[in-house]
Amino acid sequence: MGEINPQAPQSTSLFNFFQLKYLLYLLIFCLGASMGSLSTSYFDSLSFNIQNFISTSSSIITSSPSSPPFPAPLPPPPPPRQPEEVVLVSADNATSPNTTCSDNLTTSRVVTLKEEKSIMHNMSDKELLWLASMLPKIRDFPYERVPKVAFMFLTPGSLPLSPLWEMFFKGHEGLYSIYVHAHPSYHYNYPKNSVFYGRAIPSKPLWWGTVSMIDAERRLLANALLDLSNQRFVLLSETCIPLFNFTTIYRYLTNSKLNFLSLYDDRSGVGRGRYRQGMWPPIALEDWRKGSQWFEIDRVLALRIASDKPYYDAFSKFCLPPCYSDEHYLPTLVNILYGESNSNRSVTYVDWSQRGAHPRRFERGQINRESLDRIRFGSECIYNGNNTRMCYLFARKFHPNALEPLLKMAPVLFG
Repeated sequence: MGEINPQAPQSTSLFNFFQLKYLLYLLIFCLGASMGSLSTSYFDSLSFNIQNFISTSSSIITSSPSSPPFPAPLPPPPPPRQPEEVVLVSADNATSPNTTCSDNLTTSRVVTLKEEKSIMHNMSDKELLWLASMLPKIRDFPYERVPKVAFMFLTPGSLPLSPLWEMFFKGHEGLYSIYVHAHPSYHYNYPKNSVFYGRAIPSKPLWWGTVSMIDAERRLLANALLDLSNQRFVLLSETCIPLFNFTTIYRYLTNSKLNFLSLYDDRSGVGRGRYRQGMWPPIALEDWRKGSQWFEIDRVLALRIASDKPYYDAFSKFCLPPCYSDEHYLPTLVNILYGESNSNRSVTYVDWSQRGAHPRRFERGQINRESLDRIRFGSECIYNGNNTRMCYLFARKFHPNALEPLLKMAPVLFG
């Protein structure tokens, strides 16, 4: 029997292993060679494209020297939309686009004040009172300022005694301002050289005994407060006259340390009897006062009245006839807030010697030197801590037919 070789199967397996290994190496080599060839072709193509792009860009730049090398910068953003202006303009420029009134404004509004003859504007009462209530924080004025007196006329229509007032104001420009609140349907036709030309303010109808009277007074004060030079404020009617010349009245008011508003505690039915419980707070019964509608006040008090809300709201809601706001609003407010700075007297004379709801009216036959001097020097009062017989600077009510004798008496009044 032949002998079997034990190494024969191992040699065959080893041969097959090496053969498979070399075959695997060959396959990997071929695959690597193929990938290398593809990569070389791709990078050659990429390099060509880059060179072509650079060449093309260079030719464009070279052939177009006027073209910017970089994109042009974006234009600056448009300026923000300017708010609509509310401008105080002259009557001659009333057709200017800036003076157009609009009830449906949607943008914020800026008020520009101009030193012009007219004081018309298109502000609502709310805007006007808001603007007028602003108080400069720096007390020193940045310019030379001469204090002025604001003469505020509250009238249903015409000013029949205006010729006397023209004589009173003549030659004193720059020391006074004039404001007229008349019914909105009334149109003045004063000549341009008149002190009343263009001095009517935007107004609203009013009814005696209602809060609309207070609205008119606050409207006058607010318009006058827009002029920072106005330091004293006088409320007058169309029946008022001046009792002295301008210089005397101007010095009396601008040198005064107190306000002039008559008020008193009337415990009768036409005094405290008009108080309403709904006014508390901020008004208590013991704070309730009655007094004259016609006042003369300083700028501090005028600002407080124009910016008042709690007391005004109480009166507008609860002081209805037979409660009359014009007889109680200011006396009550001043009593609560400014009692120490009030003289508790008026500088406007009124004759209540006759019984009735209205004072005596002076007509043509009652105008003479004796009657006027009784008004001018017939009382005693205190002015800046000193006794004086000059207590009244103005007087009412004078009928239109009293104008002619008053003009004849002007040298006595204004001498």
